[in-house]
Amino acid sequence: MGKIAFILSAALLLNVLAAATMLTSVQEAVSEMCISLKSLLPVVAMTMLILGGVIYAAGQMMGAETRARGNVWATACLTGALIAILIVIVAQPVLQMIYGDLGTVACEL
Repeated sequence: MGKIAFILSAALLLNVLAAATMLTSVQEAVSEMCISLKSLLPVVAMTMLILGGVIYAAGQMMGAETRARGNVWATACLTGALIAILIVIVAQPVLQMIYGDLGTVACEL
């Protein structure tokens, strides 16, 4: 019985150590993804603002149906840009307020 208990406890210890290193790598991956998104989202927001203006202007030169469709697409671009800006500015303080310092990953640029 002693050998089985030793083997089971060794397997459990190895499993815990593997989970701890996996958790560290997951935290690092999430941190890297957060940093990448915080640097990418402002560029995407600016591109969507420009694209929304171009779509709106192009739609105004077309017929009534295309003009209406252009207004919808331009509004969607502007809404997407606004949401991207809000994510960049508001997401980290809100998550820190909800979870505290323990529930967040390092997402500083």
